[in-house]
Amino acid sequence: MGALKPWHIAVLVVVLILLFGAKRLPDAARSLGRSLRIIKAETKSLQDDDRDLAEKADAQAGYQPLPPHTGQQAPQQAPYQQAPTQQPVVDPVHRVRDN
Repeated sequence: MGALKPWHIAVLVVVLILLFGAKRLPDAARSLGRSLRIIKAETKSLQDDDRDLAEKADAQAGYQPLPPHTGQQAPQQAPYQQAPTQQPVVDPVHRVRDN
């Protein structure tokens, strides 16, 4: 119900041409494109700065980066073995009676 249909876009284009004129629209689109490129570059640089700070903090804490994944499986380890159990602990309320 809320989808844009081709005639919606056509009406929008006609209204924009009437409001701004045919000469101003390409300049406005060009400046919008420049602005979007600048925003994209700035957000990428902020992300790189955050990543660099995180790597410095990890290096100061002594963390080593993980080696790159080579596609090989890790060596199989022995299955988990449970430690031998000790004598059962008896609750003082539920003492075992000797017969």
